[in-house]
Amino acid sequence: MKILTAILSANLACCLFSVAAAETPIKHTSFRPGEIWTDNNGAHINAHGGGILYDKGTYYWYGEHKVEGDAGNYAQVGVHCYSSKDLYNWKDEGIALKVVEGDHSHPIAKGCILERPKVVYNKKTGKYVMWFHLELKGKGYGSAYAGVATAAKPTGPFKFLKAGRVNPGKWPLNMDKKDQTTEFTKEMPDYVRIIRRDYPGGQMSRDMTIFVDDNGKAYHIYSSEGNITLHIAELTPDYTGHTGKYVRAFINRYMEAPAICKHKGKYYLIASGCTGWAPNAARSAVAKNIAGPWMELKNPCVGPKAGITFGGQSTFILPVQGKPGKFIFMADIWRPKNAIDGRYLWLPMKWEGDQIILEWKDEWTLDDL
Repeated sequence: MKILTAILSANLACCLFSVAAAETPIKHTSFRPGEIWTDNNGAHINAHGGGILYDKGTYYWYGEHKVEGDAGNYAQVGVHCYSSKDLYNWKDEGIALKVVEGDHSHPIAKGCILERPKVVYNKKTGKYVMWFHLELKGKGYGSAYAGVATAAKPTGPFKFLKAGRVNPGKWPLNMDKKDQTTEFTKEMPDYVRIIRRDYPGGQMSRDMTIFVDDNGKAYHIYSSEGNITLHIAELTPDYTGHTGKYVRAFINRYMEAPAICKHKGKYYLIASGCTGWAPNAARSAVAKNIAGPWMELKNPCVGPKAGITFGGQSTFILPVQGKPGKFIFMADIWRPKNAIDGRYLWLPMKWEGDQIILEWKDEWTLDDL
């Protein structure tokens, strides 16, 4: 009996060791674009369409929490947060902003569309501010709202503040006065009709990002006018609202998925065309002033699958701390039929003159920047 007990104990110990070994998280030492990327629990990171905040020595990654199947493209959980010291290995910090259950009328009710969350820190208020694209539950993509929430800590919990159209009752700074005042006709260009139609209630806001400039001013960059044009709108000093100052950029270019950075005193943008979930050729542009004028450049991607951004779509440009002038291009490989299986495509950025260059790499490290 003692021998049997010893054998059973040994077998149990082996089983327990095997389970523990299987659950031991992988220590990542490089980036592998498009592959499963596990967190400290061994689970695939669930932060799609995301952005990153660097705060007090730690990176925080915020993104859409997806679930299995088509329903994963609707917000069933909220915005997930992860933290990292080295950008390779990420700790699950939980849900930073939860959707609201039991109240179908709430702007962020479970089943709404909540996309592309971006978080910035406001030094004046000491608050962490999250902006996101929001579509009300059951309304498809008809709402075109921007939502905002705040928190006292980078990991949250974030408190929902408000959502709605952008800059109601305000004209774009670079819109011709005659387009604001002449008699309304059906023959007007689409953008004039849309802006005038939406003027009282505010302009449409879909795919978006947030950018904080060197002087502390923050800007909301978003697809508007039915995705015809990008708007670049100044935020209030507390980053929770709009000042009413905004410009139109890339008119009639149908651009979405904007990502922006500042390099050697110039502003650079990467975005995509509008082809739904299907990838397309990335676009790039440069400006001396964030309000423009913007000069559109070439597709920054080079090599195989450059014409479809290597299968991904831009979401954020990450400045790497401790490496001045070095940036990481972040993109998503969408899997709309099984949203939770979406992958992340991070690549090092380099420049040839003003032109951003993105080359595919199966594996790379920060030393490659």
